[in-house]
Amino acid sequence: MSEPADEISLALELADVADAITLSRFRAADLVVETKPDLTPVSEADRDVEQALRARLAGERPDDAVLGEEYGGSGDTASTRRWIVDPIDGTKGYVRGIASWATLLALEEDGVLTTAVVSAPALGCRWWASRGSGAFAQDGLQAQPRRLHVSGVRDLADAALSYGGLEEWRETGRLQGLLELSARCWRSRGYGDFWSYMLVAEGALEIGLDPTVSLWDLAAPMLIVQEAGGSFTDFAGTVTPGGGDAIASNGLVHDAARAIIAG
Repeated sequence: MSEPADEISLALELADVADAITLSRFRAADLVVETKPDLTPVSEADRDVEQALRARLAGERPDDAVLGEEYGGSGDTASTRRWIVDPIDGTKGYVRGIASWATLLALEEDGVLTTAVVSAPALGCRWWASRGSGAFAQDGLQAQPRRLHVSGVRDLADAALSYGGLEEWRETGRLQGLLELSARCWRSRGYGDFWSYMLVAEGALEIGLDPTVSLWDLAAPMLIVQEAGGSFTDFAGTVTPGGGDAIASNGLVHDAARAIIAG
């Protein structure tokens, strides 16, 4: 595996490239938005970011494979290293002028996530992690990065929960499980997308979960939550970013919450 410091430095540089593009088009009156075959929106910024990151990686890490939301897989399929890119997580909010969106970047080496960055420039926040070296965040409230730690809450009755859109819970037939879990928790809010997971890593929430998600939605958040001391699995309990659904927690309430949501 590569040196973690080298790869996190590159990932942070890639996030800078993405932020420059996304911020320049955010709330632009002439932003071009199209509908993909799965009926979800894609903006010109989504595509521009992914193209720019692929070009940078081709120059910096030419032997690495890349998997992105907009352009799929590329590079050497036999490579033991793969960058996983979501150019804009939260595109539906982005195209409506809502600030809670982010670029997600992760490096997978020999099947293990080793580097992750989540950058939300409109919120003025960035989170990152290297395996074995902890998770960190920085925003406009402090000059130096702060190390992240999940909360110490042990009981669901004291836990704060965040979930994705209710329409997805209805479509997957899991709405009743979500309602039951929220009734068992102290508080629930629908922050959604990457933000739920980052708030778990920060210790502001105990549980974040989604019933329908893709690998590029989860790879970076998963490592950050893990390095902050939390747990991250699919609803079946498998530690994977590719299970199609996800529950992140502080670890202490994970089994109890998952048992309810898995039904």
